[in-house]
Amino acid sequence: MNFTKRIILILVVLVSCVGCDQATKSIAVSVLPEAKVFSYFGDTVRLQLVYNRGAFLGLGSSLPEFWRQCIFTIGAGFLLLGALAYAFLSKPGRPLMVLAIALVFAGGVCNLFDRIAYGGLVVDFLNVGIGHVRTGIFNVADIAITVGALILFLAAMRRQNEVR
Repeated sequence: MNFTKRIILILVVLVSCVGCDQATKSIAVSVLPEAKVFSYFGDTVRLQLVYNRGAFLGLGSSLPEFWRQCIFTIGAGFLLLGALAYAFLSKPGRPLMVLAIALVFAGGVCNLFDRIAYGGLVVDFLNVGIGHVRTGIFNVADIAITVGALILFLAAMRRQNEVR
């Protein structure tokens, strides 16, 4: 995949992800009251507004403010810059790999934007599951990060199997 196509793919993913994520978070903040749960589709989907201090599933939320800011804002910013540099500067690769990196980057940018806008917090509002088997509360950016990471993981597993 040439450099121009890479830039276009990354920009399309970034703009789409940021647009969808920020639009849904804006709606959630303006419509959903905190601490109230709305259940849909036989309790398969729940909407609940939560301001997450930590990372995935609240990991690190109990850290002191200084360390949370260092890790989740500054550290995440550097990791995102590294991912973007890798996407641009690595040898020409398959479009699927560039898409995966772009999804992780775009989702990270969305959550980083929240941390800056909301004083270190990220807006989460979605929860899915059946009965007691449920996900944590998440947002559209988390979906992008998860899909991108899953593509990268599956590609790594495939490469490992090809080497054997």
